[in-house]
Amino acid sequence: MPAYFKKISLALIATLLIGWCAWHTYQNQSAPALSFTTLSGEKIAMADLKGRVVLVHFWSINCLSCLKEMPALIDFYQRHHGQGFELIAVAMAYDPPAQVLNYASQKKLPFPVMHDGYGEMSAAFGQVNVTPSHFVYGKQGQRLQSTIGPLDLNALAKLLSRELAKPD
Repeated sequence: MPAYFKKISLALIATLLIGWCAWHTYQNQSAPALSFTTLSGEKIAMADLKGRVVLVHFWSINCLSCLKEMPALIDFYQRHHGQGFELIAVAMAYDPPAQVLNYASQKKLPFPVMHDGYGEMSAAFGQVNVTPSHFVYGKQGQRLQSTIGPLDLNALAKLLSRELAKPD
């Protein structure tokens, strides 16, 4: 029996070590070093957003969950932008650019919106193919959270409160 327990113990230790490494790697991911070009032609580099809490929001014009949470994202942006919060909305490559532009104009989206025409942004953030998908980065560019599916707005509010209160 001791050999059996030894094998189980080694397997358990190996599993825990692999899990810890995966968690540690996930927690310490930095924002991709890239630039966004918005629908209005403005260029925004992730590196230029250091000192701000950044939410990168992948969405689609045909995603009902995305469109449903857009008013809440507008509200978060308007309430927290002056405190150091930035939101970048990235429309998926399969979305018709004219529809994305029309939606952004009609809804008067106050934050930068870009169309990921060639899928470069999706690839840089780990092959995003489900919308909505969200990535939150801290003031030093470290990833704080990634979410697939609708955001937990209460959790986002707590995260923003905590992170925006931190010194640069």
